[in-house]
Amino acid sequence: MKQSTLKASFSVAGKGLHTGLNVEATFNPAPENTGYVFKRTDLEGEPTIEALAENVVATNRGTVIASRTVKEAKVATVEHALAALYAAGIDNCLIELNAPELPILDGSAIEYCNKIEEAGIVEQQADKEFYVVKQRIKVMDENTGSSLIVLPDDDFSIDTMIEFDSPVLPNQFASLNSLKDFKTEIASSRTFVFVREIQPLVENNLIKGGDLDNAIVIYDKKMTQEELDKIADIAGVPHTAVDKLGYLNHKPLTHPNEPARHKLLDVMGDLALIGRPLKGRIVATRPGHTINTKLSNQIRKELRYQNVQAPVYNPNVPPVMDINRIRELLPHRYPMQLVDKVIEISDNYIVGVKNVTSNEPFFQGHFPEEPVMPGVLQIEAMAQVGGLLVLNGIEHPETYSTYFMKIDNVKFRQKVVPGDTLIFHISFMTPMRRGCAVMKGYAFVGEKIVSEVEFMAQIIKNK
Repeated sequence: MKQSTLKASFSVAGKGLHTGLNVEATFNPAPENTGYVFKRTDLEGEPTIEALAENVVATNRGTVIASRTVKEAKVATVEHALAALYAAGIDNCLIELNAPELPILDGSAIEYCNKIEEAGIVEQQADKEFYVVKQRIKVMDENTGSSLIVLPDDDFSIDTMIEFDSPVLPNQFASLNSLKDFKTEIASSRTFVFVREIQPLVENNLIKGGDLDNAIVIYDKKMTQEELDKIADIAGVPHTAVDKLGYLNHKPLTHPNEPARHKLLDVMGDLALIGRPLKGRIVATRPGHTINTKLSNQIRKELRYQNVQAPVYNPNVPPVMDINRIRELLPHRYPMQLVDKVIEISDNYIVGVKNVTSNEPFFQGHFPEEPVMPGVLQIEAMAQVGGLLVLNGIEHPETYSTYFMKIDNVKFRQKVVPGDTLIFHISFMTPMRRGCAVMKGYAFVGEKIVSEVEFMAQIIKNK
């Protein structure tokens, strides 16, 4: 799959939920590998902030990200917009705004979804990079009982359960099994607040822009009219006589479980801070921005340590290129043929496999008592896989050979020994020009990178 961005820019405007300021935000197309980036046009120098988990600085009633270099450059309440971009499959977007917070709009993500649909989406050339969940991940808050569990799956899905000590909203469940259903099933679900929470929130300088049009307000604990009037004055809304518990809103609920659906929306927006789409199933119990961003940050740490994941290798799946096809493309033969099969190939990358056995001839001398595969042969194997990528896309490949021109930034991280299965991921770093290909290669054993290299190869017609 390829990365995508907006076909055209669009703008939204309204007041900020917590600041109460009038805000205008413009969503623009962005180049490949940009990710989601916010630009504060109201600040000197128009500083930018990447929407990544390591930039989260607060999670009280919303997710706040900040610049690492410009102290005053912050953006709050990013989760609704990010959820809409994520659900639409948009990888790259530059969001310009003139305030420290995105507009709350109606408290949901539906306007963002409608605007994205109107603007359109365009496919880009770079491959889309996923974070593929390969084993169970769990984060938990012992104090609140909140937890997020992520399980391996072929696609993205979420189950969300919420629980409150409330006669009006005791517990609810919501699920999303396909991102295609986000707009119709989740996007219109609004944020919610309990009446009993309003006074402390306002005292903490929050929800200055909150009202009955942009949030579900839940009255679940009997109060005197005097207390209700006091809260109304604090919140800056008209006095309302309330004689029974329930939802206090101008607009009815979109679904009976709208609060749970909104929590699911928040989970998606916070997971967008991973910086790439996730393939896995999320089970969220009593989620909130703190636990959501804790999971995103944990995955981001893994990606910063190892910025490319090991390809998924299922030996039960037939290869896209077997040994016979490899021999048609490459001139190498025993003992120098160092790739056994290809399991993935696209215009820009290839994944090859080498089974390392104790019968390899180089183990006789490297080393007799402690056999280790020479690093130079790991690099040679990656070059052969890269050659398959190049030769597979040209006519009469048997009449060409590939030759090294340059090798840079070689790193060996772990030794390779008999019994290991090497998985090679090779991709173009730049478009191929004049028969020259610049590539980046990684060699994995299991989930760990054992070696990596950048190299240039030239394709030359055989005499």
